[in-house]
Amino acid sequence: MRTINRFLETLFICCCTIAVQAQTINFDDNWLFFRGAAEGAEELKYSDADWRTIDLPHDWSVEDLPGRNTPFDKGAISQVSGGFTTGGTGWYRKHFIIPAAQKGKRFIIRFDGIYMNAQLWLNGKKLGRHPYGYTSFWFDITDQLEYDKENILAVRVRNEGENSRWYSGSGIYRHVWLQTLEPVHILPWGTFITTPQPDRVHVSTTLRNRTTSAVTATVITRVTDAGGKEVAQYKSTQQILPGSDTILQQDLNVNKPVLWSVETPVLYKALSAVYVNNMLSDSVTTPFGIRTISVDAEHGFRLNGKMVKLKGGCVHHDNGPLGAKAYDRAEERKVELLKASGYNAIRCSHNPPSPAFLDACDRLGMLVIDEAFDTWKEKKNPEDYNLYFKEWWQQDVESMVQRDRNHPSVIMWSTGNEIPHREKPEVAEVAKMLRDYIRTMDTTRFITCGVNGIADDKDAFLATLDVAGYNYARDKYVTDHQRKPGRVMMATESFPLEAYDYWMAVEEHAWVIGDFVWTAFDYIGEASIGWLGYNQHQGFYPWNLAFCGDIDICGWKRPQSYYRDALWKPEQLSVFVKPPQPSFAVNPDKMKWSHWEWLDARDSWNWPGEENKPLEVSVYNSFDEVELFLNGKSLGKRPGGKANRFISTWQVPYEAGTLTATGYIGKKKGRSVTLSTVGRPVALKLEADRQHIAANGQDLSYVTVTLTDENGRRHPEAEELVQFEVSGPATIAGTGNANPMSIESCVQPQRKTWQGRCLVIIKAGKEKGNITLKAKAAGLPVAEVNIVTE
Repeated sequence: MRTINRFLETLFICCCTIAVQAQTINFDDNWLFFRGAAEGAEELKYSDADWRTIDLPHDWSVEDLPGRNTPFDKGAISQVSGGFTTGGTGWYRKHFIIPAAQKGKRFIIRFDGIYMNAQLWLNGKKLGRHPYGYTSFWFDITDQLEYDKENILAVRVRNEGENSRWYSGSGIYRHVWLQTLEPVHILPWGTFITTPQPDRVHVSTTLRNRTTSAVTATVITRVTDAGGKEVAQYKSTQQILPGSDTILQQDLNVNKPVLWSVETPVLYKALSAVYVNNMLSDSVTTPFGIRTISVDAEHGFRLNGKMVKLKGGCVHHDNGPLGAKAYDRAEERKVELLKASGYNAIRCSHNPPSPAFLDACDRLGMLVIDEAFDTWKEKKNPEDYNLYFKEWWQQDVESMVQRDRNHPSVIMWSTGNEIPHREKPEVAEVAKMLRDYIRTMDTTRFITCGVNGIADDKDAFLATLDVAGYNYARDKYVTDHQRKPGRVMMATESFPLEAYDYWMAVEEHAWVIGDFVWTAFDYIGEASIGWLGYNQHQGFYPWNLAFCGDIDICGWKRPQSYYRDALWKPEQLSVFVKPPQPSFAVNPDKMKWSHWEWLDARDSWNWPGEENKPLEVSVYNSFDEVELFLNGKSLGKRPGGKANRFISTWQVPYEAGTLTATGYIGKKKGRSVTLSTVGRPVALKLEADRQHIAANGQDLSYVTVTLTDENGRRHPEAEELVQFEVSGPATIAGTGNANPMSIESCVQPQRKTWQGRCLVIIKAGKEKGNITLKAKAAGLPVAEVNIVTE
């Protein structure tokens, strides 16, 4: 983010006047979009009068298919991998005017992410292309601009063929930024901050001179603490030759710094100001954290000298009902929910995340493995990154590292995931090449890679890594440690069903530094791996969600998340019931190695027709003992906690009423949890996660809609269509439920509840005011919730 240090002259965007007060402006508003081929759309004279006006972020794959009320199609090329969603080709055009008074400045357009195969033109002249859908990129557009005339930026996006193993989304799904710079400026991503010692901050600044003469630049860097107080300053000068770049190094001493950690994610800021001829030429503000990290097989992973076991989860990039759209609040909420569920680490699988996601991890105290690729030279799908690796790997690695290397949350760079033929020497050489190139840009973090099929023949590949990523290989921890005692390991992927065994291995072995479950958050695509499993085929339709995440796509905890609470936290207690019939049809041909499912468990005590028949009741807990009561009558105590793998189980003859579990620490009674038989739905309850949101056209409020009985309790079986109406300065950004087989629209103002609830996502407009969301369902009173934009 560039510091506001002067008023730029009036800038016209989309043919309307906006007074710009910053060097970097968000360029998300008022794009024109066309879904499909549009021959000649890169030309100035092309007529886009019938194109749709949209704001970014945008993802057309989550929108309804033309002429239908669903984004899902059994015949979609993406099939199971993409959740039966459709890609294709799309075009974007942006009209804007730059006044002649801005001549002499430099203009840079930056895209945080486009999926995929983007080609860009400005005023009919090709800027370039960017194949990879997950890395950020930028162009200096100064020489293509017209002043006091309409400029047209055209972007063609092609998400075609089988190119992903999960839901990717389609389009300009992250932010776009326009930067206005003086000819002498700090290169984008040109600031690199390290903390060699806790009290010493090293700032490396890349300066660019786009003038025809050599200049002497003065750079003043000020470090401020979380309260805005200046704690260090350094001034130095550097000569920059015409048309060239130079790197300036500065060291600043910070007295008694407050260290960034998972518990106290304290951020400092470095304000770098560049002066030429005593005039301010550029300034950049870079948030950073002061912290130390180390890792070895004897002491494990240490943050600020303290051993930290990584309670990790793998996370794909989509945001459920929003598709791939990377709204800042959607990214932040995802991190908040994971943090609340005990996670302290995230593996970004299998690509670099949005900048907003890492910003949230910095603020909230979440450790991150930043991952580059899912494949290298050899394909996993015919049209995946293997087509571009040879030409583009270096640029994409640069983008990841240079963009993200100031984030204190990032502790490792991952070069890839389950790369084919890891046993071959030539593949190990590629692993070494990637590692070595990353180290030319950053030596302060560790290198890892998710590796499957762990065996002796992978030793050369694993030797290129600082931390060996073991996918589904906990059986190798001890034997490999005996063979390679210096090797540091972690489960870069693990099965939810084996959570106990994976975590016990982390606790028992110093050289095993963490466990990253597949997955922490559910996602679109790889449909049904958490139920039907592998091998997959078209007959799995209408399944479209993976159904393997601890937290579902709406942000609600699934049973396995409550189990992980007991595994990681003291005094946890939750009650679940195994349905008398499977929740979904089972796959008779499921492969034996396919174990991404969790136990079939429901938080329900509504089982009409099952009276007096035994139901299996499981209490996930971290107590010494648990006692279970049915309608006030004790059914006895069972051992709990670690001694009983954190699950206590009873067979309970069903009768309506209440089922209560009470935990005990020794003889001391702890907390209790109750499941109750719920009456028929009589009301809708609306709960907004945030009732005050920013009037910036981007902020979100997530509203949970629940069908409740007369006592206000959620009905765990209710499926009713709920219709929505929003008034005030806001729109509905998306609707969802956690039903993995729902093929309803994500953009229409209605949604069926599943297990008694659904979700509405409200997006703020740009005006301050009051928003009212109303919900109605057949036979029930209208319910509403109020939200304020400010």
